[in-house]
Amino acid sequence: MKNFIRFMVLLAGVLSAWFFINQFEGKKPEISFDFPLYLNKSWEIILDVSDKGTGLKDIKVSIMQNNKENLLFEKKYPSTLYKGISMGSGIFQDSFKILLELSKYDIIDGQAFLKIYISDYSWAGWKKGNISSLEKKIIIDTKPPKIEILSGTHNITKGGTGLVIYRVFENDIKTGVQVGENFFPGYSGMFKDKNFFAAFFALNYKQGPGTNIFVKAEDMAGNSIKRGFHYYIRDKKFKTDTLNITNSFLARKMPEFNFDSKKEEEFSLAKNPFLQKFIYINSEVRKQNINELIGNISNLENKIMWHGPMLRLPSSANKAGFADYRTYKYKGKTIDSQTHLGIDLASFSRSPVLAANKGKVIKTKNIGIFGNSIILDHGFGLCSIYSHLSEISVEKGRIVEKGEIIGKTGSTGLAGGDHLHFGVSINNVFVNPVEWWDKKWIQDNILLKIENVKMLEND
Repeated sequence: MKNFIRFMVLLAGVLSAWFFINQFEGKKPEISFDFPLYLNKSWEIILDVSDKGTGLKDIKVSIMQNNKENLLFEKKYPSTLYKGISMGSGIFQDSFKILLELSKYDIIDGQAFLKIYISDYSWAGWKKGNISSLEKKIIIDTKPPKIEILSGTHNITKGGTGLVIYRVFENDIKTGVQVGENFFPGYSGMFKDKNFFAAFFALNYKQGPGTNIFVKAEDMAGNSIKRGFHYYIRDKKFKTDTLNITNSFLARKMPEFNFDSKKEEEFSLAKNPFLQKFIYINSEVRKQNINELIGNISNLENKIMWHGPMLRLPSSANKAGFADYRTYKYKGKTIDSQTHLGIDLASFSRSPVLAANKGKVIKTKNIGIFGNSIILDHGFGLCSIYSHLSEISVEKGRIVEKGEIIGKTGSTGLAGGDHLHFGVSINNVFVNPVEWWDKKWIQDNILLKIENVKMLEND
């Protein structure tokens, strides 16, 4: 009996010690939140709080500016009681979405501070509890950025390139030109003033008169603005062409393309396996290869690396033009149609291919129907593409000079014979290379604009 009494006394002592240790626990509540530095008229705060000890007691979220504090959110957690003694809230974790609408408070544009306060039910600090608090600086910005168009005449041809130069009046801006559904980033770095931006933009081969074009800008707070400018779009008709697919071409080319066993079996069950494979490659694989070729081009140089017109393949003849609409026939029957997004140039077999202008090698790869390909970045979103090469002589990352040999012509990919497929792109949109071979076009549409804005900058 005495042992039992001793045991009960010991147990009571242990439980009392555990109770008091638990009630006087010193671990602070934890705060996790998602909140940006810049805010506009309204924003949503995502707040996660937790306390692994006695549970959450009080949460306050406020915003302070010019020594004035505005309470945004408050929540108190009632305590559970046992014989009049607080046992904590029993709530150890909670999450909130708090909508901050600045119009409800006396808040103006400029610096402010977001304050978060959390306490728990610990008896530490004379029952004030453990307290976690943080203060985060925020920038209130409710006004959209301003844009001033600096360049003058903007004449663009369907399938061609344009350049607009403009000034923004705010730092850390995401800006560029919207052309239909395509967006072309603007870059600073062309001029001494970092708020002067230049954006090369393009009309694809389908976009003619009536295409909507404007400059837009968005600041760090998400405020945005659109600014129109004067432009004139010249319409252009592109050629049509017919390509006859022969059995000898199919027998020579189709074995070079390999797919998974299920797809190859599907081709093998067709009446003409090679023809079925060609139709699939020419349509579906073409889309994938175009995206692989220029669809993910990013982080381009924000400086002009090129000078003067681009070079053509020496002693070459045009075999196909930009945006030629090609009809593919087999034994007189139409089997497919596609648009050719470059210019095919042919000289003698394995002719040296020259860099059309100074640039940085950003891709060297065998890409399906395009075969061995090179892409050069010339700055501000302008790139040149060289495909069907038999040999690649440069490596990714290298700066090449205008006229430097970078490879040799060939018939890799879906080429029927030895030639160079030469393309030009503006930020993932193919454009007509003929413009970039034309010294007068470059002077009138690119260089003159740059010179005029530099004179304005120096005034």
